[in-house]
Amino acid sequence: MKQLLWYLLAGTRGGETRCIIITHLLKKPSNANQLTTALKLDYKTIRHHLDVLEKNRLIMPINKGGYGAVFFLTPEFEAVKEDFSKICKIV
Repeated sequence: MKQLLWYLLAGTRGGETRCIIITHLLKKPSNANQLTTALKLDYKTIRHHLDVLEKNRLIMPINKGGYGAVFFLTPEFEAVKEDFSKICKIV
């Protein structure tokens, strides 16, 4: 999981945005619209990054498939939380 986190955050173009999204979710679980407003990013951009993070088991939605699903960090992410902080300082 540690290598995957490095790849998703430091090895790809959208890593900085994913760091910002995860940092926000650490403070407050949110849905895509709330993230769009809070982070002042385009909705489609937020959705893309949420899909990438969900596909790689770093976040999970509650009310999956329903509009307004709230995203939470997964236990897999919690296991690499310290690495996350180190990576985001570099990105």
